Amino acid sequence: GNMVEWCLPQDIDLEGVEFKSMASGSHKIQSDFIYFRKGLCFGLACFANMPVESELERGARMKSVGILSPSYTLLYRYMHFLENQVRHQLEMPGHYSHLEAFYDDKKGVLPDSKGTATSQQPVHWLPSIHRYMYPEMKITHPAGCMSQFIKFFGEQILVLWKFALLRKRILIFSPPPVGVVCYRVYCCCCLANVSLPGLGGTVPESKPFFYVNVADIEMLETEVSYVACTTEKIFEEKRDLYDVYVDNQNVKTHHEHLQPLLKINNADKEKYRRLNDQRQMLMYSQEVGEDCSSCEEDLFILFFMEQNNRIFQTLMEVSASQDKTLTADHARGMGLDPQGDRSFLMDLLEVYGIDVMLVIDNPCCT
Repeated sequence: GNMVEWCLPQDIDLEGVEFKSMASGSHKIQSDFIYFRKGLCFGLACFANMPVESELERGARMKSVGILSPSYTLLYRYMHFLENQVRHQLEMPGHYSHLEAFYDDKKGVLPDSKGTATSQQPVHWLPSIHRYMYPEMKITHPAGCMSQFIKFFGEQILVLWKFALLRKRILIFSPPPVGVVCYRVYCCCCLANVSLPGLGGTVPESKPFFYVNVADIEMLETEVSYVACTTEKIFEEKRDLYDVYVDNQNVKTHHEHLQPLLKINNADKEKYRRLNDQRQMLMYSQEVGEDCSSCEEDLFILFFMEQNNRIFQTLMEVSASQDKTLTADHARGMGLDPQGDRSFLMDLLEVYGIDVMLVIDNPCCT
């Protein structure tokens, strides 16, 4: 099995990290990177696999070199260093001087298992994003993960958007390599960003868990909301662990009341068309050499944030009104389909505890 060969500081609890930092099935590929969660910390590890003429190592030497941090937003900065170091460890096992120097340069006080080393829990991403601040939040370098995410899922992204906004437990399956799938976890969480003050203090945080394996089952059983990815097919059978299962581009749910959300309606198609139009305009403005301070990543993030803000602004205004009645016109004003998004709206009101009466007629009941 996997084992932790070396670490600093030596007294840190790393139980299970040897399985988080090397995805199940990685022996079939040459290299990968992997984001994961360990307690209150997030990790990034780079994996490499090298053939060796050694019976003891069964013809292959596989290692991962990783780091842990209270936040994942800047881990990508050290990707190149980790890639170099894992190569170095494969070719010269047991030489840790570069890793020691890196740790001495970057080390900080990590919160203990109760989080007592910090006065508050680390903020995993900001509730609002200013476009000039956003590059500090990217987990990708170079940019492009959000545009790849949308190209990969197409219109299905609107289905994922609704599940993310409802804080469902979303599990993404893919065989290795898992690095690009970790980016999909991050993008999924970004779909649910809202920057309105005072919204939903009781709503569970949408947590990116990144890579999970069978060793995480006990922990996942206690979570009410998360987005994660796995390379282990066994998870599909463990339906009590997730609400939404994503296999390649196929998004599915075993909950009957969530089935209507899988259907793409006219309002979803319109949103997807608008998103693509904005993207085309952005690409055109870059081609003609205009000063383009925004990039594709910002465009996607802001598109969904503005959409979410519009929905919640309307819901809060209606809940503050005298009759608290949400009509079909309100739904259309929020960019939703009065009929097609009826069950989504009802779930949204329940999850966020918004006191509003829905009076959109359901055609099957008239």
